[in-house]
Amino acid sequence: MNWVKKYKLPAVEAIQYEGRPYIKLEDLWNALYSSFNSAQVQEVDIYFLDKIPDKITTEWNPFSKKELIDMIKKYNNLSAPGLDKLM
Repeated sequence: MNWVKKYKLPAVEAIQYEGRPYIKLEDLWNALYSSFNSAQVQEVDIYFLDKIPDKITTEWNPFSKKELIDMIKKYNNLSAPGLDKLM
């Protein structure tokens, strides 16, 4: 049965942190942990958000809970196969 054999993954570039490639999961976790901790104490300037223009909001037509559930049931089987069903 060929489909149960190990699949050879394509060659990819390793994730690097401070100039060193991290191949082992433990090393990668330590690099992510160090990055988070060093960024956690940095002050963030959020004033750039003030430059983003406001968008006009649109009013929704009122609908009932039953209407919503009926529409979800109607279109629930149109997505890709898998565990992504809404109901």
